[in-house]
Parts: sequence; C-alpha cells; structure tokens
Amino acid sequence: MKTIKLIFLMAMMVIAVRVEAQSPPIQNNQEVTPEIEKERKEQAEKVAAENVQPDIKVGKLYFTPIPAIASNPAYGFVYGAAASGSIFLGDPSTTNMSNMMVTATHTSKKQLMITLRGNVYTNQNKWMLQSDYRFFNSSQPTFGLGTGSDGNTLLPGVSPFDDELYEGEGMDFNFIRMHQTGLRKVKPSLYLGGGIHFDRYYNIDDNLLDLENGIYTNHYIYSTKHGFDPSGYNLVGVSANALYDTRDNLANPYSGRFANVSFRYNAEVLGSDQSSSTLWMEYRDYFSVSKDVPRNVIAFWTYANITTHGNLPYMALPATAWDQMGRSGRGFAQGRWRGNDMFYAEAEYRFRLPLLAKNPDLFGGVVFANATSASAHDANVKLFDNWAAAAGVGLRIQIQKATRTNLGIDYGWGHDGTRALYINLTEYF
Repeated sequence: MKTIKLIFLMAMMVIAVRVEAQSPPIQNNQEVTPEIEKERKEQAEKVAAENVQPDIKVGKLYFTPIPAIASNPAYGFVYGAAASGSIFLGDPSTTNMSNMMVTATHTSKKQLMITLRGNVYTNQNKWMLQSDYRFFNSSQPTFGLGTGSDGNTLLPGVSPFDDELYEGEGMDFNFIRMHQTGLRKVKPSLYLGGGIHFDRYYNIDDNLLDLENGIYTNHYIYSTKHGFDPSGYNLVGVSANALYDTRDNLANPYSGRFANVSFRYNAEVLGSDQSSSTLWMEYRDYFSVSKDVPRNVIAFWTYANITTHGNLPYMALPATAWDQMGRSGRGFAQGRWRGNDMFYAEAEYRFRLPLLAKNPDLFGGVVFANATSASAHDANVKLFDNWAAAAGVGLRIQIQKATRTNLGIDYGWGHDGTRALYINLTEYF
C-alpha cells in the first residue's frame, strides 16, 4: 500500500505540473480576473479527471459478467453468458494484472460451447500461467485447406459440391481441450517454461459424406490419406515456451509489446494418434498516438503457426479463431481458413469517443483489418501464395474502469462476402 500511495502522490505532482503548463498564461502585472481564475480552475479539474487512476486493491477480484449475444456464419445466433475476472496477485507496481475469461453459450444451430481461458501472473510476476480449457458439442463448416485463389481449395479426390462448397462442408463434432502452460521469469519481462496439451475430437460426422454414392469430403480425403480415423482422433503433447511481455494491461493495453514462441511435440506415447510437431511464433505491439488521450492506440498483432514435422489431424490443423482466445479472423466464421501452415496479421486503431462530457472515457471505437494466408501441402498450395482479407468497425463501452475492461461490439466483413457480429469482453488482442 505504501507503494500505491507513493504512485498516487507522484501522479498528483505530475497533474500539478500539467495544470500549470496548460493554464492560461498570466502576463507581467496582469490582474487575475475572476474569469481567468475560473478558466484555470476548470482546466485543472479537467486534467485531474483525465489522469487520476482509480485505487487498485491487491487481491480484489474485479468480476464483470454480461449476457453473451452474437451472430456469425459458423454458429448462427449465439446466446448465453460470459464473464471476465481480473485481479492483482501482488503490488500493481511490480505485478501484472491477471485476467480470466469464462463463457457458456448455446446457439440457434444447437451448439453448446463452454470455455475457460486466460493468463495469471503471480506476485512480482515470478510465474505466468496460461490456460485454455474448452468443451464443444458443436458443428461448423469446413472449406478445405489453404487460402485458394478462388477462396476454396479442394483436395485431390474430393467430390465437387459446386455452390454448396461456398457454404462449406457441414461437420458435427464433440471437442475437449485442456492446455496448461507454466513459465518462470528469468529476466524482467522474459519468461521460460513448458506446457502440456490435450485435444480430443470425437463423434465427428461429415454431413455431406456419402461413401455409397462416391461423394467424398475434404476431411475424409485428408484423414484417410494420412492415416487418421475420420470419426475421431487425439492430439496430446508437451511444449517448450519463451515469452516476453511489457504490456501495461492485459485487458486493454495502451503501450508495450508481447512476443511468444512455443514449440510443441505431440507424441504417440502420450496418447496422440501420430507423432508430430508445431512451431508457434507470435508478436503484438501497441502505440499510443495521443499524450492527452492514452487510449487512442494503434495495435498490431501477427502470428505464424507452422507444422514442422509429421501430420496433424484435420481439425487440429492451424485455423482462424482457434488460437488461445479464439480471436483471429474477425469477419470470417471460425475455421474458415485452415492449412498445414498459417500466417496471420491484424491492425486496429482504438480511439475514445467523448460523447459524454462528464464521462468522456465511457465510449470508444475501433476500426480493424486483417489478412490470412494458409498452405495446403496435398493441393500444392504454398504459404503466401494467396491471401484472405477482412475489415470491420466496432464500439467500446467501458464497464470496469479499474481494469480498463470494455464491452466490445464489432461487425466484420470478409472479402468473400461473409459477415459477422461479435460481442466480447476485453480487447481482441
């Protein structure tokens, strides 16, 4: 608490300096009139309101529940509940904020999805824990592998579905994911560690597959060619990880950068159907573009997910919106782009909308654009041969000032004509 008080006093000193610097100048021998005094007072109150941060309490859980309502091509109409929990497990001057997100949703397509995902920092950032737990009784269309020049890449031997392929090959499945990673701080902002990862896909039903009439899907062709049971498969592995994080806030960064490298080995001895390995490389950066309004930020996010050896099961191949927080590929359905390797990049401008004079930080807006490239080895489509792009706009409503937690409402357009509405807590990256 002494450190918090010291930070508060330093902040007040900074505010005083800014008030003095921004107050109307007084010329030599100029009389301080009531109008000048009033203007100086109003300016001081404005600067103080913009800069004083709420008192953050160590160990207090900042819990934000909301109804979950959204719509996108993969799920139809989505309804349920979501909650974000933020907490400082140590002095905020030496400990990053921990954040977890839990969702429980049902959809108009009779899909049930339960998730628990987030990052936890222990006292003084000695340890960082990354979690990703999911249960899906779900369905989604698949469009083949790779970002093809015409938007769809058929694997050799797949039956031509003509216009039906634009809507995708419908697939019902159950899915369980349990990913847990622990990293130890070795230098300021630098962490090294390992993880264990379990993914199980089962009760898979290819809706368009008709073996009696010789109609084959991308999933069936890929699975049988590479020795996977089309009705279900497991992927179990361990990982080695390096992470660098200087973000000032996990829920809504104004500055800093984040880099993450993870090498995962999936072994048959651990329960995988086949041995394989992947390399994940990720980078994020945040640039505040206004000294007076720190939340006016340009944010960048990019990652590459590479299959380094062996073959992954079809549904476990790199795909949009299958990252830890399920945030990539706004504007497209989950899994719309999938491949042996994937590269993704996104840029977003976040800005304040001072619609209310008494609470100028209540509303904000975003504009974003992203691009994806995916390979398909069996169809001779290489990474960076073709691209898929999307863009969109969004509204932000600040619902937890202490943790900068926003309610986000976004609408995205994909280059292939798809559209999607997203409602979420915290920023997308």
